[in-house]
Amino acid sequence: MKAVAGLCAAAALALLAGSPPAAAQETLDSANADLDGYVPAAEPPALTLGGYLDLGFADADGDGTSFHPGDRRLPADYGVDPFATAVNSRGEAASIDAGGRFTNGFLPRSAGIGGRPSFLLNTLDVELAHAPRDSAVLVFARVQFLPRLLASGADTRVVVEQAFGRLQPLADSELFLFAGKVDSVFGIEYLENQAPLRTGITPSLLARYTTGPSLGAKLFYRFLLAPLWSALSLNFAATNSAPFVEALQASEASLTGRPVLSGRLGYELNLPGVQLKLGGSGLRGARNDQGDRHTLQRGWGADGRLHGFGVSLSGEYLHLDQEQGPAPDKLTGGGPGFIASGFHVRGFWTQLAAAIPWNGGFLRRAVVYGRGEQRRAWFDGFAEVLVRRLTVGLRLDLWDNLALKGEWLLNREVEGAPDVENDVRALSLVWSF
Repeated sequence: MKAVAGLCAAAALALLAGSPPAAAQETLDSANADLDGYVPAAEPPALTLGGYLDLGFADADGDGTSFHPGDRRLPADYGVDPFATAVNSRGEAASIDAGGRFTNGFLPRSAGIGGRPSFLLNTLDVELAHAPRDSAVLVFARVQFLPRLLASGADTRVVVEQAFGRLQPLADSELFLFAGKVDSVFGIEYLENQAPLRTGITPSLLARYTTGPSLGAKLFYRFLLAPLWSALSLNFAATNSAPFVEALQASEASLTGRPVLSGRLGYELNLPGVQLKLGGSGLRGARNDQGDRHTLQRGWGADGRLHGFGVSLSGEYLHLDQEQGPAPDKLTGGGPGFIASGFHVRGFWTQLAAAIPWNGGFLRRAVVYGRGEQRRAWFDGFAEVLVRRLTVGLRLDLWDNLALKGEWLLNREVEGAPDVENDVRALSLVWSF
């Protein structure tokens, strides 16, 4: 494990707050990581540079989409789940080509490979952190380069994934204040947003609604109950948008003038060798994909994590409702004829992972995992779409900064959508620096 001097305690606290720098993240008790034997090194410099390179390979069945060629319902993206054919940790689909049919803009970003097996440069991530010694302030920025194939040719997006300042006003208290583009506070899956931290490769079917960073302010507070081996935590945020991924709701500016409020109340039990974490989350505010401040979105969720003896069990439930927006607004950035239709989703995921420690040699650890999930969603006036997915995979941690992952996504359309061949097989090689 890459040692980052003197940041051991600060890293753990920053992670609990949800937005640690990469160097600090490697000391984190992430969802499925057992970090035994960590030995801090010398005091680090105030300014640190890090990041990772995520190289991938993906092969999607069919044409890489969930659109059926014989399905003529419009908008085409209202009758299927276009996010199902994810190929990387950003949740980008193999393709979103609807074959010329009209779509209303509820689509993921795309790797543009269709049903053709292809190597991918998923993400080049560069991170900069400034934390002067004996200072209450930390500044962190994460920039990601995303080479993709578009219909007009190759293109590279540069995304400022995070950029925030963090203040710890009381040195003896786990109270942190953040301002800038910050991580979500809803649920737990956002803790694995970045490829080195994610046990597997692809996010869940619900990640599009809970893991997106947004611009605003947030607070994190953790209160220890030492005699009970326990702690309570509060995460609260006021941001431009809900914690949706940027393909669904942009966060760079508020289109309504009203912030979205979101938060999570958590409990954790830390016994020798066993850790239990439970939480409840909620959000409420105006939809940031339209301009009416009275068009609301509301959601709540529950999550849990159990770690012990190399085995991890985690899961999350989501209940979300969005009201119908007004007529098309040119500020939304949606496609031609974009309308913020009323929308509803109910879903869950659960993941079981088992770590096999390895002492010596180039193989540090192996993790086998499986994730089962279900998403029921519908737009007002359209049929409910029920999909399920089983994801199985293997992760190998090699040396101290290299992870090799292989994953198979088995997608199933159960109700409301035509059955298509849209399983995905993906590989990912993640090199941290």
